[in-house]
Amino acid sequence: MYLEIVTPETSLVSGEVEMVTVPGVDGEFQILNNHASIVSTLQSGKVRFRGTPSITEGFEDKFTKEGNDTWIFEINGGTIEMKDNKIIVLAD
Repeated sequence: MYLEIVTPETSLVSGEVEMVTVPGVDGEFQILNNHASIVSTLQSGKVRFRGTPSITEGFEDKFTKEGNDTWIFEINGGTIEMKDNKIIVLAD
């Protein structure tokens, strides 16, 4: 599935991932390949994703790596949309 993380400044991440975990307002939830369509608001917390997407040059320091292939990005809130195996995170 395809992930894109966008902030008011720029698009930070784009590319193929295996899973994404986000801090929903009613609790953390995970999205895997072929997940049902969803739109949700996010609270502050960590967005985790596993895969090898491209991180925009100059913004690598905003991400930490957990293990060999899991990336973490801290957000203050936002929205997520999953549709047709494409995830868009609009992060604050």
